[in-house]
Amino acid sequence: MASKLFGRDLSEYDDLDVEAMLDKLTPAEIEELNNYVDPDNSYLPAHQRCRDQTTKAPTGPLNREKLVEFLEMKAREEKDWDEAVPYEAGTVRGKKFVPKEITPPPSKDDIGFNVDDEYEKALDDATEEDLVDLAAILGLHGMLNQTQYHAAFDDIQKGGVAPKQTKFQSIAKADMPKFMPPEPDNDTDVEATIEQVKKNDSSLKELNWNNIKNISIEKFHQLFEGLKSNTHLQSLSLANTRMTDHAAKPLAQALEENKTLKTLNVETNYLAGETVVELIRALLKNQTVLEFRASNQSPSVLGQKIEMEISKLILQNQNILRLGIAFEIAGARVRVHEHLQRNNDKIRQQRAKGDED
Repeated sequence: MASKLFGRDLSEYDDLDVEAMLDKLTPAEIEELNNYVDPDNSYLPAHQRCRDQTTKAPTGPLNREKLVEFLEMKAREEKDWDEAVPYEAGTVRGKKFVPKEITPPPSKDDIGFNVDDEYEKALDDATEEDLVDLAAILGLHGMLNQTQYHAAFDDIQKGGVAPKQTKFQSIAKADMPKFMPPEPDNDTDVEATIEQVKKNDSSLKELNWNNIKNISIEKFHQLFEGLKSNTHLQSLSLANTRMTDHAAKPLAQALEENKTLKTLNVETNYLAGETVVELIRALLKNQTVLEFRASNQSPSVLGQKIEMEISKLILQNQNILRLGIAFEIAGARVRVHEHLQRNNDKIRQQRAKGDED
């Protein structure tokens, strides 16, 4: 059971007597209270989901057979609707429906070209490449797929003859997609890179742990501990590493002490919204990180409260240039976008001023 509702603590209502409160309500107030019942609430019986709008007293228990007999009797006694024109057997009134004649499209065998015997013999002996070039020259793009068209167009351009048209006028036909081998696994040595970060190796400017599975929490803690005193690492990518809140907790402390990191990527992990807020809050101390990406977390929905908190923190950061977070609330999304645009404009103006000097 939730302990809070709309930010208010519900524990103060535990000792209230609901029956006593209902006894104090007037009939009009009870009627108004019944209007707030959710008709789609499956936990309520069907007869309690809609408010009672009948003021007539019940006449007795429901008898289905008597009800059906009463409806049949009323139906027999009711007078039929008067017809403006009396019915006459065999007489057709109004317009009779006649289906339209649909002409079938011509097949390939029905389509022919009136050419001389000499040209017909030349076409019979032509290769596929010759037919493709001829179709491109005549502008028959519907007979070609994209690969054939562009290949023929390049050949004609090299020969000095341009086709009549340079774009498709009919439905484009796509080729079968080419098989692309999967990307190789990330072969970065986790142990070796942790030692490099701890020893402040000047050759290590970028560290990419993306898509490395089964990294223990201790390894993350060792990396973040070394990041606190590192002065050469500028880019850190930890996307799709199955990092959790417990593993990322020391990262916020490392961001408060590190002053050289420019890019941080923690996308596609298992970070809660509160953890993302803590990381963004840690960026405010030094404001040296220019790009921060934390989208596609599980759960992916941050919620209104988290998104508004993130937008407030971003508005306080005067140096961040790029933010990779998907906002669902339009207000937060617009404010963050405008603030990032102002930061980028400020950098552009400073660069333009330096070029003039």
